[in-house]
Amino acid sequence: MCAKRQFSEAPLPLFQGDEALVNPVPSPQPSYIRDHRKRLRERFIKGGATAIPDYELLELVLFRAIPRRDVKPLAWRLIDTFGDFNGAISAPIERLLSVKGVGDAVMQELKIIEAAAHRLARARIMQRHVLTSWDALLDYCHTTMAHRETEQFRVLFLDNKNVLIADEEQAKGTVDHVPVYPREVVKRALELNASALILVHNHPSGDPTPSEADLAMTNKIYDAALALNITLHDHLVIGKSRELSFKSEGYL
Repeated sequence: MCAKRQFSEAPLPLFQGDEALVNPVPSPQPSYIRDHRKRLRERFIKGGATAIPDYELLELVLFRAIPRRDVKPLAWRLIDTFGDFNGAISAPIERLLSVKGVGDAVMQELKIIEAAAHRLARARIMQRHVLTSWDALLDYCHTTMAHRETEQFRVLFLDNKNVLIADEEQAKGTVDHVPVYPREVVKRALELNASALILVHNHPSGDPTPSEADLAMTNKIYDAALALNITLHDHLVIGKSRELSFKSEGYL
């Protein structure tokens, strides 16, 4: 009698460029890697994200992009390079691809996680009363801006009931400067029929202390908005681990 042949279907890579494409018929996943992945997934399901450190959460993400190789060294390399999980998924594409072991599949997987995080955070504030959802607003600003390596200026537009009707990026800048034009901010508010504004920008240095330029720009927007009966509720400066509110600090 002929022995029955055992067939197994290898998982297909999600993206072109996946390291699995190096060998047309990949070798089976070693048992120690398979067992480690099973234990880590079980621990995550039972305890959630708080039950595992950043490098293991990165491992879970990397499992899909690199199906048969130990990804722990790469997870640690990403943490060492970018500081933490948020820093890794928020890193610019060019910097991610410069890390040894990161190819298109890994980069795209990390960027999908980043996009999902942004979308979830944004859903918690859009069409909501912003002043009573302040913590969710701060979470959204930190999620989208705290780990950026260049400055970004955003405007949150509110209706006459302080419900968020639009969240728009107005400008991008360098590591320590972003050009902002008060006339354009107010013009956009009129186009959206907004009654109030919240300004938000980040400081890549991590220190949210406003510069003289920040103060001057905010005053110009305040005056332009006031002339058109538009309220400037606040200007938030987002640092790495904390934020500064112009209103709370007495600048507005």
